[in-house]
Amino acid sequence: MATFSFDIVSEYDKAEMNNIFAGTEREIGNRYDFKGTPAAIEWLNGDKTGIKIIGANQWQCDAILDVIRKKLAAREQSAKVLDLTKTPQESKLREEAPKAKAQIQGDAVRVTSASKDELQKVITLLKASDYDFPLEFINYR
Repeated sequence: MATFSFDIVSEYDKAEMNNIFAGTEREIGNRYDFKGTPAAIEWLNGDKTGIKIIGANQWQCDAILDVIRKKLAAREQSAKVLDLTKTPQESKLREEAPKAKAQIQGDAVRVTSASKDELQKVITLLKASDYDFPLEFINYR
């Protein structure tokens, strides 16, 4: 009996994020309402795994976040890459699709099943869920 599978990943284009970061920096530097204030963005821990927003008050931080969201949309990147909650998300895959098996493999989750229909059901369930991060389904075999 054949076994079918696909991988679920939540990735973003790092080159596009560099462009979004640079564009946001330029806009912060050009905006009149940010002149003479500490408004800025920095890479988190210097390793480009996150963005730190710096502002004099909550309004400035929200305004910078809005700029980042607009830059993401302009470059056709999902705003779901922004983790503003820091709370873990869960899926009820086991209950909804008992014939499918999920395994964590590095940064991906491999879903396998003897039935292609079961895999399609898993994809449909995950697309219907409103996660705070983007999902891609790759390596469908």
